[in-house]
Amino acid sequence: MPPGNNASGNILDRQREELRHSEQTQAEAPPRETSGTTKSAEDILFDLSAAEDGKVHVGRFLAALKESGVRPTDVRLSELHKNIRTIFDQQEHENVVTSVENVKLDRDQFKSVIADNIVLISRAFLRQFVIPEFEEFCSRIEKIYNKCKGIHLGKVASYIPQLERMSPDYWGVSLCTIDGQRFSVGDTKIPFTMQSCSKPLTYAIALNELGSEVVHRYVGQEPSGRMFNELVLDFNKRPHNPMVNAGAIIVCSLLMELIEKEMSLAEKFDYVNAYFKRLSGNEYIGFNNAVFLSERENADRNNALAYYMRENKCFPEKINLRDCLDFYFQCCSMEADCESMSVMASTLANGGICPITGDQVLKPDAVRDVLSLMHSCGMYDYSGQFAFSVGLPAKSGVCGGMLVVIPNVMGLCLWSPPLDALSNSVRGIEFCRELVNIFNFHRYDNLKHAPNKLDPRRHKYEPKGLSIATLLFAAASGDITAMRRYLLSGLDMSLSDYDNRTALHVSAAEGHLECVQFLLRHCNISPEPKDRWNRTPLDDATQFGHQPVAEFLQEFIAKQKMEQQNQGVAADDNEEPASA
Repeated sequence: MPPGNNASGNILDRQREELRHSEQTQAEAPPRETSGTTKSAEDILFDLSAAEDGKVHVGRFLAALKESGVRPTDVRLSELHKNIRTIFDQQEHENVVTSVENVKLDRDQFKSVIADNIVLISRAFLRQFVIPEFEEFCSRIEKIYNKCKGIHLGKVASYIPQLERMSPDYWGVSLCTIDGQRFSVGDTKIPFTMQSCSKPLTYAIALNELGSEVVHRYVGQEPSGRMFNELVLDFNKRPHNPMVNAGAIIVCSLLMELIEKEMSLAEKFDYVNAYFKRLSGNEYIGFNNAVFLSERENADRNNALAYYMRENKCFPEKINLRDCLDFYFQCCSMEADCESMSVMASTLANGGICPITGDQVLKPDAVRDVLSLMHSCGMYDYSGQFAFSVGLPAKSGVCGGMLVVIPNVMGLCLWSPPLDALSNSVRGIEFCRELVNIFNFHRYDNLKHAPNKLDPRRHKYEPKGLSIATLLFAAASGDITAMRRYLLSGLDMSLSDYDNRTALHVSAAEGHLECVQFLLRHCNISPEPKDRWNRTPLDDATQFGHQPVAEFLQEFIAKQKMEQQNQGVAADDNEEPASA
């Protein structure tokens, strides 16, 4: 917002404050001083969404909502779909429509349908999510995905037959932002066992329930510099960190012995499973018994680790070693898919709050500690190199999965079974490298001075908010979507620059008929503003040879003058009886 334009700035602030805090239907948008009328957010949304027949077509409305990244199946929109379904049932009974997408809503119906979800819907159309230009961002993600799809290096894990049978061609990427924007490409619905990707999650549960002080009496916080399953402890006779096998086994012993001690092994499995479900927003979490049995049959190294740690008194007292190992194998044998694991990662990115359900699953301090160790210890013996080149908290597993967290932005799950020599997914590693080469997601990228990298958190045209400069730029480029967003934000669409040039002047001069029509039909602005040279938008359209724009302006001005004359005549007629 330009300096000195405090009125418009205050209006925008007040409207955003209302949309954030009002869960009710009548969240009034503040008045724009030049319009002379007050419109609610619901009314503005209706005006922007209505088709030529004066009604909102549900199919188009849901498609526009999906462009922001909010899926039709999002549980936060359950009331919206319930309300639409009610109207569909009525219209279907009257033989008006045959599908939900064909439902048409008048103003009152539309307002009642979106009332329960007005805050989320308004944020979607205002593009107030963490990734405002979501479609453009997803397009770039898909390009990275396709580039990595051509990689055919690495070998599928073979130490148990269930993993060995996984196709090396599987390749899926899912992401979920902290605002619940979703995108998936590839094999994202195929279940796979979490393996070591479960380690930061069980560690998070232990921190959440016991606190950091208790947990780190038993397990350290240092990178080991050794193989993830090596028979070694730190100088305090503890496992180096919770991301190696020894540390994860100790964490499982803490979950068994120090949390809800009265629970049986089966109940403790259900307890952790329920935690995982909450982390994933109640999306797919399963269990692969065949993998569990194979892990238990091929557990010589883990058995050796457990007995070595018992010898060094690493475990809580009275631990049943066999039950502890079984519980560890069960956690590694839990199943997820890319979709559900991306929500788990996003919950970590969002400070422990699931972006889909709003459930505060983990405490912020617990999440901070988990991400710190994922950053330094999460990628086996490649952890240091990954922290250096990618700079993001991540955890990989021999299943080929990777849990990647971009704090305060999003979580990703990458899954491709072929592994490199250090047991990390080959495609997953390359995807992360490409990601930070294009976007400034590296932990130490400078957000202000990284000219060769993109910041998807910034709006396409407005890095610091709505202003006259961005409004005129959108008008010059014919970006009708941005102009709709500005109107919905409460921006005065008649604002002019130092030459008194308005968005209508610029749109007319560039020949953007759709923008001119939008400004005059929806924004309640004058069709004949004059700039410092006393020129009107009609003058600009005529001079630059934009005949369709000039004709529309002439017709609109003539129609407006006729309506004003008719209103004047009607006012005179109403005054005559009073004077008599």
